[in-house]
Amino acid sequence: MRLTVPTDFEILQILSNGRRNNAINIAAHLDKNRSYINTRLPVLADYDLLDRVGPAPNSGLYEITERGRIAASHREEYEDDDIDFEALIDRELADRE
Repeated sequence: MRLTVPTDFEILQILSNGRRNNAINIAAHLDKNRSYINTRLPVLADYDLLDRVGPAPNSGLYEITERGRIAASHREEYEDDDIDFEALIDRELADRE
């Protein structure tokens, strides 16, 4: 898992409130380019940190997954090269089930 620091963690943090959101709103909140945020959201979804949701398949709405909540809460560990970040997330996710 290759995350972009700090942007990916900022996206996860914004979505941690449990509400759905789209690239336009997230970009405005972060004061970042919308097209850049549009490139990051599918990557986070590929890592199962976000789900693409909405009434239409291509609505552009995303919400955070439980895996994403765990990742967001372990930002410091991600930056520690001695820690297997994916394994850390998987262990905590398994413990919650």
